[in-house]
Amino acid sequence: MTAKRLKLVVSTGAGISAESGISTFRDADGLWENHNVMDVASADGFARNPALVHQFYNERRAALAAVEPNDAHRILRRLEEYFDMYVITQNVDDLHERAGSSNITHLHGELTKVRALDDESRVWKIGYHETTTPDTVIDGHHVRPHIVFFQEAVPMFERATELAAQADIFVIIGTSLVVYPAAALVQYVPRTSPVYYIDPRPSRVPDGVTVIRENATTGMAELERILIDKYIKDESIKH
Repeated sequence: MTAKRLKLVVSTGAGISAESGISTFRDADGLWENHNVMDVASADGFARNPALVHQFYNERRAALAAVEPNDAHRILRRLEEYFDMYVITQNVDDLHERAGSSNITHLHGELTKVRALDDESRVWKIGYHETTTPDTVIDGHHVRPHIVFFQEAVPMFERATELAAQADIFVIIGTSLVVYPAAALVQYVPRTSPVYYIDPRPSRVPDGVTVIRENATTGMAELERILIDKYIKDESIKH
């Protein structure tokens, strides 16, 4: 097997986007942009006050337009030159897409999209500056943010577990490993496949996981060197 055919599966969390300036609620005592997370990111919160939730995501979309992918996103794109590369992200931004990554699975939805309230298969991309309210109708459907709220099922999780189970190399970047079901993905990785975990404050991980105690950009630069040296320069792998 050549290095280019090794399947590299990467699971990314809030830490990779934080370095681009995107606010997260990981360290904010349950607040996200001064809102209680359960008010703006849960099914109950949406049912109680849909106008607030629409406005909150209108603001997040507008803020997303002002940020750019960082070096960690760009390194992931560059690794596609060497590996069969797949990204599974908990993030709802589009920074992986804008960096040029090809195969992206969004576990928690996408900020620049909305979907029909009565038919979750009807999804529309609205970009960064379009705003919605509970009264917004597209093609005859009232819409909601295309976000997987707390208290809702994660429809792309099965796809993510399939990718993890096929990984020759598995990488975790910028996640506390406490948000489920995403945190369980590492359990699906074959025992023979190496696992790397990049985070400045890593959680406890199974034995055998290589921990890189750095932020996403610094850690990805280090991991890129490791992967190239181990799997690309190694003549026993190439031939």
